[in-house]
Amino acid sequence: MLETLGVDSMDRLLVDIPAQLRTSGLSLAPGLSEPETMREIRRLAVANQVFEDRLTFRGGGVYRRFIPSAVGAVISKPEFYTAYTPYQPEASQGWLQSIFEYQTAIAELCGLDVANASLYDGATALAEAAMMAVVQTGRHEILVAGYIHPEYLEVLNCFAQGRGFAVQHHSAAGEGAASPGRVAVSSGTAAVIFQQPNFLGLLEDAPALVELAHSAGALAIACVDPISLAVLAAPGEYGADIAVGEGQQLGLQPSYGGPHVGFIACRGELMRRLPGRLVGEAHDDQGRRGYVLTLTAREQHIRRDKASSNICTNHALCALAATVYLTYMGPPGLRSIAETSFRRAHALAADLACLPGIQAAFPGHLFFNEVPMVVPDSAAVLDRLQRRGILGGLPVGRWFPELENVLIFCCTELNDPDSIGELVEAVK
Repeated sequence: MLETLGVDSMDRLLVDIPAQLRTSGLSLAPGLSEPETMREIRRLAVANQVFEDRLTFRGGGVYRRFIPSAVGAVISKPEFYTAYTPYQPEASQGWLQSIFEYQTAIAELCGLDVANASLYDGATALAEAAMMAVVQTGRHEILVAGYIHPEYLEVLNCFAQGRGFAVQHHSAAGEGAASPGRVAVSSGTAAVIFQQPNFLGLLEDAPALVELAHSAGALAIACVDPISLAVLAAPGEYGADIAVGEGQQLGLQPSYGGPHVGFIACRGELMRRLPGRLVGEAHDDQGRRGYVLTLTAREQHIRRDKASSNICTNHALCALAATVYLTYMGPPGLRSIAETSFRRAHALAADLACLPGIQAAFPGHLFFNEVPMVVPDSAAVLDRLQRRGILGGLPVGRWFPELENVLIFCCTELNDPDSIGELVEAVK
């Protein structure tokens, strides 16, 4: 290979890499036997601090929820976890059907016409939706309204640099939620993006933000919590054109932050703008039903310079977990989980507000299962909670200086009343 490249050594091959970044080799310890390896792994694992699920009150985009055993039983089947992209429908009917069922579940959950075969995570789903809007409208500005996940915003800005569109942000600083009357939409705005509930856990005036976008000829993109859709209006109900979000809550463990699964759904008119692939239903000449990849943008595989997206795969195994979870829970189960999370978060907020010096950061704002609370000397409080085996709220001052000493406390169905009492007593 060096000869073909016209160089006579590895040093010549790496000449463009600064010398201080190169190494002459790896200094590796002698190999270990399997028992020795396991002993070393256990020694390292002891350094981790593991919090009980019931004593974890931190969300911010990744959540601990009950996962039925059925999820693991299905996704661990070797037919699924060793499978590759289902390009050959005659050999991939099981995979194709599972993806078709996933698309159907997400479309119904979001109240929209069609969903694709999943994306990497919520952040890239949001960025892909923004690019859909830019291509659809021919405009080159995206407006972000209110508090959205700061890491989602980072990914969006990264995509914007590469695709040549601008991102404007109405931060809603000090207000908690966006005020539609103060959000400035221009004739160059391709889409208005908002998160529901927003990053602080508060509910936005979604119908008003959608109307604001449509009044300027822009699309409305809602970034939603899938569990919340069991009790809150679906994006399609209040007129959103595209819905995106993170599906980690649908049967996936936090797992140090991944892998997760992003979802995206849209109105039928935008279907050909969807990134990645779609699975469709078809029938043969004998009327037998089958599943195929349909409306796949082939230029994403062979003409990448003309592609509308760089998505070339999907988190199919994670999407399968979400499909099993949604099927197992069904609408009543999902609603029960959402209502339980809602009730417990409100009980926690009320109990914390009774403690001296602690108050709601934005009193009067509605919230689902996360609530921002002002906690004096919050860093010290979190440290004390941690020493007692409790993972407290998420400190948001690291991203939003105006929210110093604000902690977002999260409750799911795993935070039983006794655990809430333990948290309140520890904070007290």
